[in-house]
Amino acid sequence: MIEPGDDGPETLGRPQTSTRDHNAVRAQLQAWLALQFPAGASPRITGFEIPASNGLSSETVLVDVESDRDEQPSTDRLVVRLAPPASAVPVFPVYDLDRQAKVMRLVAAHTSVPVPRVRWSEPDPRPLGSPFFVMDRVDGLVPPDLLPYNFGSWLSEADPTDQRRLQDATVAILAALHNIDATTHFSFLRLEPGSALAAHIADQRAYYTWVADGLRIPLLEECFAWLEDHCPAAEGPAAFSWGDSRIGNIMYRDFEPVAVLDWEMAGLGPPELDLGWLIFMHHFFEDVAAQFSLPGMPGFLRPDDVATTYESLTGHAPRDLGFYMLYAALRHGIIMSRIQRRAIHFGEATMPDDPNDLISHRATVEAMLAGTYWR
Repeated sequence: MIEPGDDGPETLGRPQTSTRDHNAVRAQLQAWLALQFPAGASPRITGFEIPASNGLSSETVLVDVESDRDEQPSTDRLVVRLAPPASAVPVFPVYDLDRQAKVMRLVAAHTSVPVPRVRWSEPDPRPLGSPFFVMDRVDGLVPPDLLPYNFGSWLSEADPTDQRRLQDATVAILAALHNIDATTHFSFLRLEPGSALAAHIADQRAYYTWVADGLRIPLLEECFAWLEDHCPAAEGPAAFSWGDSRIGNIMYRDFEPVAVLDWEMAGLGPPELDLGWLIFMHHFFEDVAAQFSLPGMPGFLRPDDVATTYESLTGHAPRDLGFYMLYAALRHGIIMSRIQRRAIHFGEATMPDDPNDLISHRATVEAMLAGTYWR
């Protein structure tokens, strides 16, 4: 978590994300894989790693599996994504890993967006203690969250031309996703009632209620009131929304996307949902850089640049981006308050006197509500 009182960026750390016995998971996974491979393949796990960059939501395990197929030894490099156990104080109330696997397969089938191949999806929690799916591992570089990619990383140190190439390729990913016939292929993601945006906001209200767990967080409630007062007058057809559309969920090679990851927030909504999240999440890290008097990447993912590129690719000029960027800040605030509550649960933080301080980017949200942030 990023705390305002930290001395420098080197003091940033990750909160606890797992309570599993990883030795037990390895043994259970070995037994499960033996049932998935062809008879006589004798799969055996030779590599088992919990990455240091493991996400704050689903858990990730990197696995190397040797087997004998057609009398020839081979190695499969796999990634296992598991729903977190209740003891880990999960970020979200529901983890539908089978739905994520379905989304990934549909994206792969109907777009050129690079998505890792899903090998298996196991909705039964008994084999590993929670549902999971297994996908192929892809090699590439991910812009890191800790320390944030906008200082001292392969991306921040890159030539501005390469940074812009990565930015434009990322916006092209969103354009391709929004071009899918969402009503045909992703109707199972639809929320009710009302328009896609109204349903999306209602779902976030329910999520806030679950996260708050009886505690009022006034700043987040002020954001919801602002959304009601500034809701866009017009809303186009609902598009397929990736949901967690940030560059930290993409693997790049030579500044081009090679794997788009983390689909648990996928849904339907206006294209601006993804554009607002993409822009806001970069500026969240820009605020971290400013906190430590570091230069950051101020020319990267600027709202006007993103909107211009998106319009050139799709013919759709993004509308009401200010609304969607504040909505992104609200959504992120709910998530961050949950992560902070989890840190408190594990003794890594203490409950603040002011519930608004559960939001690490409180000052950003306040400035956005005041209309001064984007100046």
